[in-house]
Amino acid sequence: MRMVQSDRSYLAARLVAPRIHDHFADHLEAARQRGVVLEAFLPDVAAIEEIIDAAFWASLRREENYVPRISLAFLPPDHTPHTLRFEHSLPLSATALTRVSPAVERAGIHLGVWRDQGELRVWGATRAVPALCFVLEVSAPGLLVVKHHRGNDTGKFVNVAVLEGDQIKVVDERATSLPDCPHLLTSLLGFDSPSSWAESLNVLVQLAVSMRAHGRGGLLLVVPAGSEGWRDSIVRPVAYGLDPPFTRLVALMGDYPGEDLEKPWREAVDRAVDVIAGLTAVDGAAVLTDRYELLAFGAKIMRRKGGQPVERVTLTEPIEGSVAVVVPPTQLGGTRHLSAAQFIQDQKDGLALVASQDGRFTVFAWSPCDNIVHAHRVDTLLL
Repeated sequence: MRMVQSDRSYLAARLVAPRIHDHFADHLEAARQRGVVLEAFLPDVAAIEEIIDAAFWASLRREENYVPRISLAFLPPDHTPHTLRFEHSLPLSATALTRVSPAVERAGIHLGVWRDQGELRVWGATRAVPALCFVLEVSAPGLLVVKHHRGNDTGKFVNVAVLEGDQIKVVDERATSLPDCPHLLTSLLGFDSPSSWAESLNVLVQLAVSMRAHGRGGLLLVVPAGSEGWRDSIVRPVAYGLDPPFTRLVALMGDYPGEDLEKPWREAVDRAVDVIAGLTAVDGAAVLTDRYELLAFGAKIMRRKGGQPVERVTLTEPIEGSVAVVVPPTQLGGTRHLSAAQFIQDQKDGLALVASQDGRFTVFAWSPCDNIVHAHRVDTLLL
């Protein structure tokens, strides 16, 4: 096995590679114990380090003034017949990755990496990767995300670690064991249904991703269907109340067409999600029921009559080494964060999703265990 030497190796790659290897090894073993047969390919520690190192230096380069945006997947070229295979494989180097990046920057395209005579080489490109396949995505200069595929054909991935410069964030899978862990966080971590990833579709996760993607910041309130209590925390009249409610998502989620028409159905769900997520960019909050009925957008939040102002919240992030801290809500961000925290303090059966313009994403929920608003920072899971 030959490791490419570099005078400027990326230290974070060396530090995080063993932990990433253990993550994939543990999950593959857990799948085997459940009797699940997975065609996954586990890179060794040296391979993980080399792939991360090459991708990091490529991310800092430019190709005709464009920032390289690539995804690398560790799997052999004969994994699937529908691949684009180079006649001559490319070296796994920053130069080679930068040059080929314009051809593979579209979402869902992965450069395949495999060993050839002991050397890691880029053999071509593919759209198909198996469950628990090691995937490394270059999201921005110096920003890398290690992922694995959920195991279905929807393109959904679970984040394993995020590297940004000298910062290393490894996702803490134990965060799902928190007594107040909302289902949204459980799904983002990829453990909502470990044995049936192919059937999992969490609309709130898709809304979170779409809200973050539009880059304008946004606030979405999720309230119990059939309840009018949320209106006590909203300034009246609501700027953009909907009558009747927008129920496109309700119809789609209640009308699964079967496997033959699954792809068009999922595309229709994606379009409906993008419509709702786009409305969160309007000043104020969008209001959605837990049955996915859109009731309003541009709603202004106020403190409920007789309610107490929110003065502190518990802040957590599902990252290894992170500890819960109690902070004033103003420390989390601007008006959206303060409004969301106040809403959840007054409407304890609700959920508030807040996207910041800088990419941060926070989920607010009431903590019955600690009797306090709980802010879950989840932007690491949405990259």
